[in-house]
Amino acid sequence: MSILSPSVAVVTGANRGIGAEIARQLAHKGFLVFVGCRQLHDGDVVASSIRAAGGQARALALDVSDPASILAAVESVSAQVGQIDALVNNAGIALEGFNLDIVRRTLAVNFYGAERATFAFLPLLARQGKVVMVSSGMADRSALSPSLRARFSTPLSRAELHALLADFEQSVATGQHRAHGWPQSAYRVSKLALNVLCETLSRDLADDPRDLVINACCPGWVKTDMGGPSADRSVEEGADTPVWLATLPADGPRGGFFRDRAVASW
Repeated sequence: MSILSPSVAVVTGANRGIGAEIARQLAHKGFLVFVGCRQLHDGDVVASSIRAAGGQARALALDVSDPASILAAVESVSAQVGQIDALVNNAGIALEGFNLDIVRRTLAVNFYGAERATFAFLPLLARQGKVVMVSSGMADRSALSPSLRARFSTPLSRAELHALLADFEQSVATGQHRAHGWPQSAYRVSKLALNVLCETLSRDLADDPRDLVINACCPGWVKTDMGGPSADRSVEEGADTPVWLATLPADGPRGGFFRDRAVASW
């Protein structure tokens, strides 16, 4: 009698907070979860707790701001399991202040890190594999000027999206970001771009024979180190929609932005 292999998920930024809870919930659903985080020891702590609860989990060294680290992580996962069923791009940072360095560091993790990780793991995704972008309620187009809002509301190619982010960086460097219609928030812009990336990838990969499922979501204001103690949601509540998206049925939605398992405006 053959024994079916478990579904496999990679979760970035899974050493604490929402990411760790996403890993726990996926493991509870029977997934073998790779707990991705910059420091392998931190991943070991979460993976060990999952195994102690009867789940399957392995720590994975993965710094999404470092292309070499992403490549090494992909090679490690490929060697261990061959393919994956879900990638949850949860890694993110929210830095205090606003200047060019903060903008670049924020985009490197929240946007470019998720983009690089997605393309790196793309060859490993199984048929109807899921990609989940953990975004934010701060990804609100109303914070943009009318002209930028119109750009972010029409289909964009990755090249066009990159050009817009380059304009954001350049306008911050010259102190003209307000005049160019950008908000004074690197985090907000990074999550807006992540939502657009979700739409763009869903369109670009629509003809992939694997029928991949790509969505973004807002976990809500969650009690984590980032969200703070005043937040109105537990990590269990915050992880619910990302886990739902990572386990959608074959006829599930694609290219959407969700909150509480429902389509959300942004």
